Amino acid sequence: METEIVTAYIGLGSNEGFRTGNILLAVRGLMEAGFHVSRLSAIYETDPVEVEGHEKYLNMVAEVFVTNVSPTQMLARMVRIEYLLGRRHKYLLAPRTIDLDLLLYGDAIIESEFLTLPHPRMHLRKFVLVPMAELAPDLIHPGENKSMSEILEALNDDSKVERWNPDPKSRSGDVAIAESHAG
Repeated sequence: METEIVTAYIGLGSNEGFRTGNILLAVRGLMEAGFHVSRLSAIYETDPVEVEGHEKYLNMVAEVFVTNVSPTQMLARMVRIEYLLGRRHKYLLAPRTIDLDLLLYGDAIIESEFLTLPHPRMHLRKFVLVPMAELAPDLIHPGENKSMSEILEALNDDSKVERWNPDPKSRSGDVAIAESHAG
């Protein structure tokens, strides 16, 4: 049996609860699900897109190597990780403890009832493209035939995407949650 290794990219996001903890537990879940996490982007704090009244998100992208796992199997494992980390609603635009999106699976282009690859909105979302361009600026988007950095450069999205740098003096957000759990 020939071993097929595919490079895939997964978007991770959280805006409920201990966001950084949710992201880190999701990365651990990816490893436990049999994915080799090769690289992680920085974590970015981002404005909610297309919704009002939501807390800010933390977003990042993971580059993973998968061996003999189909995109559909990969998606099923990711949904299980979301469920184990407390996500109960899979409808669009809902706040979430964790959101895992399969962005790219090699250069696969798939459109099925359950899965669309590349992710249908990744080329329109600054909160996805900033960490993607950090990890793989020259990677060509299979549907757009442009590099991640070229797509990001041409993107008309003025939403706020800033590298997350927790301020321990602020005592707000994730820092306050972490401190309350520690003591």
